[in-house]
Amino acid sequence: MKQPILQVVLDTPLDSSFDYLSPSPAGDETAAAIPQAGQLVQLSFGRREVIGMVIGSSEHSDVPVDKLKEIQAVRDQLKPLAPEWLALCRFAANYYQRPLGEVVLPGLPKNLRTLTTVSLDRALKKLSKTDETHDATPIDVPALNASQQQAADAIAGANGFAPILLYGVTGSGKTEVYLQAAAQVLASDTENIESASEAAENPAQILILVPEINLTPQLEGNIRARFPGVMVATLHSGLAEGERLRHWLAAHSGQARIILGTRLAVLASLPHLKLIIIDEEHDPSYKQQEGLRYSARDLAVWRAHQLKIPIVLGSATPSLETWHHAQSGRYRKLELRERAVKNAVLPAVRLIDMERDKPTEGLTSTLVAALKQRLQRGEQSLLFLNRRGYAPVIACDACGWVSNCTRCTSFMVLHKPEHRLRCHHCSLELRIPKSCPTCGNVDLQPLGRGTQRLEEGLKKMFPEARVLRIDADSTRRKGSAQAAFDSVHRGDVDILIGTQMVAKGHDFQKLTLVGILNPDTALFSHDYRASERLFAQLMQVAGRAGRTAQKEGGSPSEVLIQTRYPQHPLYAAVIAHDYDHFATSLLEERQQAHLPPYIFQALLRAEARELETAIEFLQQAATCLAHDGIIIHDPIPMTMTRVANVDRAQLLIECPSRPALQAFLTEWVAALRAMKSRVKWSLEVDPVDI
Repeated sequence: MKQPILQVVLDTPLDSSFDYLSPSPAGDETAAAIPQAGQLVQLSFGRREVIGMVIGSSEHSDVPVDKLKEIQAVRDQLKPLAPEWLALCRFAANYYQRPLGEVVLPGLPKNLRTLTTVSLDRALKKLSKTDETHDATPIDVPALNASQQQAADAIAGANGFAPILLYGVTGSGKTEVYLQAAAQVLASDTENIESASEAAENPAQILILVPEINLTPQLEGNIRARFPGVMVATLHSGLAEGERLRHWLAAHSGQARIILGTRLAVLASLPHLKLIIIDEEHDPSYKQQEGLRYSARDLAVWRAHQLKIPIVLGSATPSLETWHHAQSGRYRKLELRERAVKNAVLPAVRLIDMERDKPTEGLTSTLVAALKQRLQRGEQSLLFLNRRGYAPVIACDACGWVSNCTRCTSFMVLHKPEHRLRCHHCSLELRIPKSCPTCGNVDLQPLGRGTQRLEEGLKKMFPEARVLRIDADSTRRKGSAQAAFDSVHRGDVDILIGTQMVAKGHDFQKLTLVGILNPDTALFSHDYRASERLFAQLMQVAGRAGRTAQKEGGSPSEVLIQTRYPQHPLYAAVIAHDYDHFATSLLEERQQAHLPPYIFQALLRAEARELETAIEFLQQAATCLAHDGIIIHDPIPMTMTRVANVDRAQLLIECPSRPALQAFLTEWVAALRAMKSRVKWSLEVDPVDI
């Protein structure tokens, strides 16, 4: 009997599939089962044994049949991934110009891609004996206000592909809308299934994405409490490999009805997906910045279109792309204009002119007085400073030496508690020098202020206060971030110092004051997205205050922003909580300047030991293919030119037509791969950092 020829993809940079013969029958078997598309297989590739995935079959091969190798083993204990999942991977590979194997294989748990099946067999056995349900007593479901109820009903009642922007101010109860809409979808699915056996085979699944790992524990707890008896799976990079495999299998098998995860969860196998929810859809964390540089938000929208299901994009500060789609009618906009808790109002925002109120230890007298007032009332305060470490740099006043990184075009940040200088780009660490390396001066001074230095100053200023810092340095150990947030929720913290980790998604009930330090640097950035991001960041962190009902006769919650540019129009929009007007003006500016979303971009990056080599490669790339209708700019060094002793440059490509840009990129990438060069290069479609 003729052995079928199968097409297999591997996790390689080679943009092609490989032909293999189906396994021969073993022993007395008359025929071996033919591996199906979407099935994992073990095979020999060169001198290595590797795991690949079957993506199809073929009647013939360019390689003589007698030269083809056989597939060695089939992971038949795992059911094949669905054709819809393979179609999603094909779209991602084509759109982001990556080999299919680099999408298919890395998107799977690591333990599925090992040569041994021990981990898979153990996980399947454990999954068959236990489930991830939560048997807690059902909690009282909060009553929705009219706007929330209308939004939840609209989401649950949507048919077919229905992209929905849930635009609600901070504290408006978007999460509650998600949960109650999800409950309606699950209940409706159960009612529409005629038999128990059909319900077991085709349970509706709901995918909920959040931008950061530290937002999952609180939301997961709410989901498990709200849906006792429903299996919930979580998918993010912070899970141990065994745990991630088990949760992925629960989703793949259809046992998990609700899947909560970060951006990688958008590529999970979900055979019965009926609703997608993307919380904080504007967040740049949804864009992968290495390997397959995909946008989880955009892939989720495509997946919803593919499956003809609703997708909800929630935010208090939507991305301009999403806002543009809503304004043009492509997305339906549902609005929540008021806070969900009765008598809870948006905080008053005030600017503190740092030219008039000079700061001491980084804090103006106005902000210090406000902190004292909250301490006297027993209320919590949050100081937001998006700069970790003790100080951005140390310097010598005698000769002007500064702590530059020897491997990057950046400073080494002072981390005083660890007695180290650390580069946040290449991770180089050095001891703090006892004297200036240039002139020998022993009086080295920290310049600027990070969260560690702010914490030190606050503890001296308010020795009786319970001060807690939450940033990437203080939450390195597993579980430490959740423990820190739990202490804030319990009321064990008076003053919280935090970076962007605390700016969104957290419901601090006793927090009535937010102080924002050093926001001005983003006002003059070369990045055209900087003002959009700063506005979103300020609105998000401001929204942590005043989320409970204001007491009768009590003072309103407030947000104090220390700035040297109080007349800047961005701050006027923040004071007015006026995202609508701010977004509309930004879109007008983008349209006049021919910037996204009115034009489509790709960015070619090149890395080499010498900057000239990278620039030369990009110059050759710009002229290697005719490009009528495509705008190719001159190559320039990247803002952070050198990282880890490697120089970097970039080339921006633009086109007013997405299909035309995609057609050009497909040909261009093939031409780039044919170029003889030792330069390491990568292409990013729809770049978010230029």
